[in-house]
Amino acid sequence: MTVADLRSRSLGGVLLAASFIFPLGSAVAGSAQTAGAAPAGGGRIEALIAMLGKTRVPTQAAISPDGTTVAWSGRTQEGSRAQQIHLTSVANPESAANPASAKDRVVSPGKMAGCGSSAPVWSPDGEWLAFTSDCIAKVEKTDKSAQEQVFVWSKKTGESKQLTHVTGNIDNLAWSPDGKAIGFLFVENATRSAGALAAMKPWAGVIGEDGVEVQGVAVVPVASGKAVQVTPRTLHVYEFDWAPDSKRIAYVAAAPPGENNWWVAQLYTQTIVASGASVAGGAAEPKSILDTGKVSGELHGLQIAVPKWSPDGRRIAFIGGLMSDQGSTGGDIYSVPSAGGAPVNIMPDKAVSAEWIDWAGKNAIRYVARSGGGSVISVFNVESLKALGDSGEAYQKSITAGQEVLSVSRDGHYAFIASGYANPPEVFVSRGPAQGLTQITHLNDGLKPTWGKSESIEWENEGFKAQGWLLYPADYDASKKYPLLVSVHGGPSSAVTPHWPGVGYGAVPFSALGYFVFMPNPRGSYGQGEKFTQANKKDFGYGDMRDILAGMDVLEKRFPIDKNREGLTGWSYGGFMTMFGVTQTTRFKAAVAGAGISNWKSYYGENSIDQWMVPFFGATVYDDPGVYAKSSAIEYIKNVKTPTLVVVGDRDGECPAPQSFEFWHALRAQGVKTQLVVYPNEGHGFRDPGHRLDLMKRALDWFEVEMPRGAE
Repeated sequence: MTVADLRSRSLGGVLLAASFIFPLGSAVAGSAQTAGAAPAGGGRIEALIAMLGKTRVPTQAAISPDGTTVAWSGRTQEGSRAQQIHLTSVANPESAANPASAKDRVVSPGKMAGCGSSAPVWSPDGEWLAFTSDCIAKVEKTDKSAQEQVFVWSKKTGESKQLTHVTGNIDNLAWSPDGKAIGFLFVENATRSAGALAAMKPWAGVIGEDGVEVQGVAVVPVASGKAVQVTPRTLHVYEFDWAPDSKRIAYVAAAPPGENNWWVAQLYTQTIVASGASVAGGAAEPKSILDTGKVSGELHGLQIAVPKWSPDGRRIAFIGGLMSDQGSTGGDIYSVPSAGGAPVNIMPDKAVSAEWIDWAGKNAIRYVARSGGGSVISVFNVESLKALGDSGEAYQKSITAGQEVLSVSRDGHYAFIASGYANPPEVFVSRGPAQGLTQITHLNDGLKPTWGKSESIEWENEGFKAQGWLLYPADYDASKKYPLLVSVHGGPSSAVTPHWPGVGYGAVPFSALGYFVFMPNPRGSYGQGEKFTQANKKDFGYGDMRDILAGMDVLEKRFPIDKNREGLTGWSYGGFMTMFGVTQTTRFKAAVAGAGISNWKSYYGENSIDQWMVPFFGATVYDDPGVYAKSSAIEYIKNVKTPTLVVVGDRDGECPAPQSFEFWHALRAQGVKTQLVVYPNEGHGFRDPGHRLDLMKRALDWFEVEMPRGAE
């Protein structure tokens, strides 16, 4: 799937970008082992990691309803893991360049060491700011001292008040339109993060029945502070939105277990009775108003996300499309009557993939979409489909901002977080297409990339227009030849967009170490419209790989690339593409497959998310095993000549470790140079900094050894 941060899931880009070396000459080819300390590999990696570790990443930005102030959260001091919430004036953002300055205002319920606050959300009238914090009174601390609670800060008094006193995981705060209550996603007594990215629980007990945790919507009235879960415990809720009357909610939900069933989730509405200081579930049961498994037409069997009520309460807009991970959204924009009825595509045949929407008026929708290899912000009339405003061109940055991609003021100004290959993440405010962007924070002004410049590459293949990003080697000299690393994103429903790398496995830092780095968006990716995203259904590893190879042909004609030093890597779906790719071509001289899939038939019965496969393969493995075998690397294993390093976490639920064992075992049996490294207590996205560093060193050294640098 895919990734960006640990909320943006998928069979792919899950680790937060960075890569690198260690002399693997002493490693035993074909050995399976648990991760140990890899020998130190010079100072290049350590210096790179140290630089990336200095990045101060804002995690959410919320503009006040009057458009004057941005509340943003993030780690503002190097070496600190705790986040803080800051208030910055839109008219005078200079204070954000130095968060310790007297002009900068910090919102916090206390000053206890090591605690933090995040996820700010303004009330509709702008008089209150809701947020989460673990800065609670010590008397309430338990062995689980990191428990967050919901707080509100008063603009009038400058004081904060704790609302909730719950035990569990809190996410996605949202004010009711009347400002009397706050809704949030809640997992009572949670033992792990909801979703499939986190490490799975050790297998024990009655599988699929014991210890299943359910995420629901809880509501806490500001007056009483008494939180009540309002959705039934028979439904796992992924996203929700308040109706304009503050008496109903709409949500996307499915039967538990939640990590598996998002792909068959339905759209529900439910009445919520709120009276003064009390909240209770509505008398009516949840009503399913959309089940894509039962509708006909283009939405049949596809996924839905980001439900948004219209201002008059009569319609609910949402994004529908072929999506491989909850949280990694892309597709067309649809509307359905809030009372139920047929969904209508109100953004047909547009060559973008919407990832976030909101109503900008009675008949207007504002959206953020992936367009080509960048992001675009636009507003259009839902009846005439005429654009009412547009960012003009795709930003050469990746737009992200916590649960909400954009935060919008009453006058249509919006705040968001963005980064690029040359720009560390910062908070921005847009005053409209004609006025451009205002940078609100300056957290990372001293950071400069140590990798090379980037360039968007476009090419055509078999009737498809594809796009990708190329990073030049650092200190590029056109008179020399350089190795090329091809890095395939996860998903497959995802896309590579410009981003500042984090500390983890990824492609960008290879550029700092002397490689051309090619990050393609082949068919199956977001950014070219829904037909392009669906173009690899029942065809994994074939058309998308031909697109990638065609892109490489274009690069080889334009740039000084050494064809004898071309490598392939990827994570999750990119790990599958690496495993499958080396069975289809000997073009790559070395490969590193991260959390990959080698046998779709056995994978179907091993993973914790089998529901995602039917929309892509057209049937279950029990009904059509042939279509699964067609794209399984294990079926063509005798074709492999490429030395391949295989890495995986031992508690990965999305791409279980047996898939990596199976591939490694087959390569070893065929006499192909290989090594398997299994990292203990890791899920699909690695958490342990030591494991991330070890992986970086092993990966780069594998390429350095198998694609040695001769005379240039």
